[in-house]
Amino acid sequence: MMVERKIIRIDDNKCNGCGLCIPNCPEGALQMIDGKARLISDLFCDGLGACIGHCPQGAIDFEVREADVYDEKKVMENIIKAGSNTIKAHLSHLKDHNEVEYFNQALEVLKERGIEIPKIESNGCHGKCPGSQVLDFQPEDNVKECSSGSNLAHWPIQLHLVPPNASFFKNADILLSADCVAHALSDFQQRLKGKALAIACPKLDANQEIYKQKIISMIDDARANTMTVMTMEVPCCGGLLNLVRESASKAMRKIPIKHVQVGIKGDILSENWI
Repeated sequence: MMVERKIIRIDDNKCNGCGLCIPNCPEGALQMIDGKARLISDLFCDGLGACIGHCPQGAIDFEVREADVYDEKKVMENIIKAGSNTIKAHLSHLKDHNEVEYFNQALEVLKERGIEIPKIESNGCHGKCPGSQVLDFQPEDNVKECSSGSNLAHWPIQLHLVPPNASFFKNADILLSADCVAHALSDFQQRLKGKALAIACPKLDANQEIYKQKIISMIDDARANTMTVMTMEVPCCGGLLNLVRESASKAMRKIPIKHVQVGIKGDILSENWI
């Protein structure tokens, strides 16, 4: 399957290694390697361009291209060409984002090529925003540690920040919720149990074309089992359901989709498979 993706492109000739772009990449996809800004992994570049406005040299722009479904082994071909420091940074990046499957695939490529596997010391940061670090944890661990009773089993949850191929989305029952639902619905945590969560605001969030690509990837690449869409009764919230309908129509796979509409007083107005 081919998907059109918007990805950051860096001009090595213009990049002077100032590093101003690094802290402004929410996914941590950019790192300074050998004095130049490098895109460590296409997987975590959301194409929003937060780094672009912070490059005084104009070395960063977009490229929009059709690409195959993410293939770690193909990505490693470019990573290897960039040298040992970039290989080490890429492996650390995958490990910090808990992408075990892709990490193991990368190691296989290195073994096949006879390339020495660098020692990886994951520090869970690498200059990225800590709030977007990918974590996959068991909800019972969360209860044990903070007695919150939360059924949240991973982090992050905002749709712009989540990698659609993250391990917690694979073969999962996904709950895509409008931001306000959790504040209005008293049993939201109960409905979250056993599901992978993503949240979005169909009225206030920008760059919603990215949302469509991510939802398609959740269905086709992560092979989601089902998707439940929860919205409020206000008219603007219907945009989230429309976004899911459009994305699902473009996906190669077909999965069951449920819509739950919540009233502003916290009652369930409707709950139907669509």
